[in-house]
Amino acid sequence: MDKVDFLIIGGGVAGLTAAISLHKIGIDATVYERATKLTGIGAGFGFAANAMKAFEILGMKDGIVPLGHYLDSYEILDKHGTVLASPNTQAISSKYNEDNFAIHRGELHQHLLAQIAPSKIHLGKSAVRLEQEKSLIRVYFSDDTVVECTALLIADGVKSTLRQQLVPSSKPRYSGYTCWRGVIDNSKINLKIGSETWGKDGRFGMTPLVGNKIYWYACINSLPNNSTFANFTVADLSKHFASYHHPIPQIISETKDEELIWNDIIDIKPLKHLAYGRILLIGDAGHATTPNLGQGACQAIEDVAVLIDELKKEQSVENAFSQFENRRLARTTYITKTSWQIGKISQWENSFLVYARNGFMKLLPESVKQKTLQKLLEVNFMEINTNHGK
Repeated sequence: MDKVDFLIIGGGVAGLTAAISLHKIGIDATVYERATKLTGIGAGFGFAANAMKAFEILGMKDGIVPLGHYLDSYEILDKHGTVLASPNTQAISSKYNEDNFAIHRGELHQHLLAQIAPSKIHLGKSAVRLEQEKSLIRVYFSDDTVVECTALLIADGVKSTLRQQLVPSSKPRYSGYTCWRGVIDNSKINLKIGSETWGKDGRFGMTPLVGNKIYWYACINSLPNNSTFANFTVADLSKHFASYHHPIPQIISETKDEELIWNDIIDIKPLKHLAYGRILLIGDAGHATTPNLGQGACQAIEDVAVLIDELKKEQSVENAFSQFENRRLARTTYITKTSWQIGKISQWENSFLVYARNGFMKLLPESVKQKTLQKLLEVNFMEINTNHGK
């Protein structure tokens, strides 16, 4: 039976960032990951100013900036390319004194992995159950091995088996829409700014990446596990979004079928707790959110910054985890609920509702349009210390 100090289940953004940061403060942490190879599932994501501030607090910002494409603006458009909203990212950047970036997931993973000793990462290890005693925890794996630890960080994503054991009601919930993603060369299109287009046939988002590439995604309403969409090709997507503004049809046509990434969009209903004694849920395992606010990975990095801040204090692990929950739960709950609501509105497919929504958004004062973003990003996440928001 292996024994470790801090055991991290999951080698995603949350797990790897936590491992690096724990080692920096002298805590021995070991990562156990179910995949046999870590490459970074997905295509790309945004790191808003709050995430970059968290990286700075963790002493990791200098290594992250070169990986990201600086985003100085972002627009929400209708299917004809008319601007519905233009979030004031500059104001948020000024608040945090940080910039917003788009990053390729695979490149980020390689960067994080390079900072962790190979002996501290065990691949092909799928955790199936746990047992917690007063001063130790045992984690059982599918290969019949067992690892004992003094503290456990569960960071294995929205479908976490161990979270399901702790909270049987936390089964992932389907959003009502499915998503395709891809990364293509930007030489022909020369995309300069990021945007998301809302239309009755679905949403389409695009943003430049470092290396003169484009990250794009397309969301369409669907029943879960739709076999028709599972077999969708580039030609099918091109036909579906043919009436959308330039350069959406071209971006889709520039993608190869084998480069398409498809999955249903899911999250978990906000939990009542993130800390369970010497066990802590972080990242998507604790507060998976739909991607409509672009905050999934951002909140994982915030998690690590707050966790390290608590562990630096002279207190027990149990108390550190409990204080982490006090500082994080209300914020992650707000983000999950708000993102879910935005997803529902942005995926409307009734022509009358779409027309009314778009017209209303054009008429709204910019100060009202910015309200959700301001509530999310203008709060200093390191200073939040409420008792579950009560």
